[in-house]
Amino acid sequence: MAPDTQALPQLPPCSHTPRPYDGPPRAEVLADRKRFCSPALLTYYADPLMIVEGHMQYLFDETGRRYLDCFAGIVTVSVGHCHPRVIEKTIEQTKTLQHTTTIYLHPTITEFAKKLASKMPPGLDVTYFVNSGSDANDLAIMMARLFTGNHDVIALRNAYHGGSPFTMGVTSHHTWKFPAQSATGIHHAMNPDPYRSPFSGTPEEIATKSANDIEEIVKFSTPGKIAAFIAEPIQGVGGTTMPHVSYFAKAYEIARRHGGLCIADEVQTGFGRTGDHYWGFQNFGVTPDIVTMAKGIGNGVPLAAVTTRAEIAQKLAQRIHFNTFGGNPVSMAQGLAVMETIDEEDLQANAKRVGGIIMEGLLRLKERHRLIGDVRGKGLMLGIELVRDRATKEPASKETMELVERAREHGVLLGKGGLNGNVIRLKPPMCITGEDAKFLLDVLDKSLTTMEA
Repeated sequence: MAPDTQALPQLPPCSHTPRPYDGPPRAEVLADRKRFCSPALLTYYADPLMIVEGHMQYLFDETGRRYLDCFAGIVTVSVGHCHPRVIEKTIEQTKTLQHTTTIYLHPTITEFAKKLASKMPPGLDVTYFVNSGSDANDLAIMMARLFTGNHDVIALRNAYHGGSPFTMGVTSHHTWKFPAQSATGIHHAMNPDPYRSPFSGTPEEIATKSANDIEEIVKFSTPGKIAAFIAEPIQGVGGTTMPHVSYFAKAYEIARRHGGLCIADEVQTGFGRTGDHYWGFQNFGVTPDIVTMAKGIGNGVPLAAVTTRAEIAQKLAQRIHFNTFGGNPVSMAQGLAVMETIDEEDLQANAKRVGGIIMEGLLRLKERHRLIGDVRGKGLMLGIELVRDRATKEPASKETMELVERAREHGVLLGKGGLNGNVIRLKPPMCITGEDAKFLLDVLDKSLTTMEA
């Protein structure tokens, strides 16, 4: 699939010059990876890509070729690769103190926790820092069980909440679940995604029917009480699915009526990515009892957190609970710098503006390209579901991977997701520009045109 060099879309200019790569050859890296790294590590491309440098919304391979990163390290790079302000703050802290653990006082963890509280609805003001989204969701569910005295947890079909033994159980994709998870008391309610719901009706009617399914699960699969309802405001791995705006108010009411706490998994939707609001749950007019976050909170460092109310957090103090690296000074410095950068550079507004440009362009592409079955999302969390037939909605899984390959040839790195691997996931660093958005849309248009010829 050699790219058509005539009328090839051109990346916007960039003043950054990557340093010459003088490391081991790509072939040697690939061979050593196959020899010494776990075979569970996958690569996207038939000819694996090697990335050696990053600058804001761009990545560079070992030859110095530049790519527009539209997946952001799987929705992790929020303010940009190697953002100079963030890196400066992190290096400064690294030179001063790398690690002590939270058995000692350090100012940055409290500054960071206070900054997080300032972004939350009133009452959500106590934070426990951990290392990953799986850690955060594990901890949130344990806290919910301790606080309520109940055991059962309801999640959504098509959800992804982590890869630890427990969060793997909460996850609802057979492709991500080994027959070894030790989770108990987990139930999955209908996904309120209006595009593939088994329920009929308008998006609002589907939202109501999906929320009512939570009540049915409580009645028939639990003792009548639950510990928690956990959901992503917009499903990430599941393919950027999102419900009608009315869904979460109904779902939260049902969960709370049956004794449960409501957990918002903001691992991918948080920190302004959806544009209109700082947190994904705010797009639905609800306030959760617990908020989990990771990925964009650290812009690349292993950092995650659980924020909740003081009375819920207090339950964790009945035993010793300790996370060796959670709250370490370096991660705290980087996380605080990330939040400050989002504010100072108004990246939430940029996510809304550039995300709007991309969404408008995608809707135009849908009119021209039969492979596009659905376009959805908010801000810079967008999805394109590819289907072979719009009436049957047969997943175009093979074509989705072909589009990922063709986009790479033209200089764009895409993500993919969905149970059938047929959803293009567009979640670039939030510093992406309007010029980048136009380039992305041109590449998608050209690639789809070639594929459909």
